[in-house]
Amino acid sequence: MSDQLSVRERRQWVVVSYDIPDDKRRTKVMKIIAGYGRRAQYSVFECELRPTDLRQLQERLRAVIDDTHDDLRFYPLCHECLAKATVMGKAILHRQRDYEVV
Repeated sequence: MSDQLSVRERRQWVVVSYDIPDDKRRTKVMKIIAGYGRRAQYSVFECELRPTDLRQLQERLRAVIDDTHDDLRFYPLCHECLAKATVMGKAILHRQRDYEVV
């Protein structure tokens, strides 16, 4: 097996944030994103996603949000940018662990 992952399998770090005024929609959005990453702050999630997972996440969210009132943002970070991230206080980066088959 090659050490190089195909583009389809390569994960990218994505920060997802949202500002949704409606409680019911906000809860739905939070639950959807929680299935793809870990909460970093109240309305901010850190996710490591394959391109297909990112598209699926965005499609699921698009079906729930109200374009006239809701604000969702996806900030992709390259591995070099992630290495430069600074966290302070009790903050930690929630990196997904690589799996090893034994």
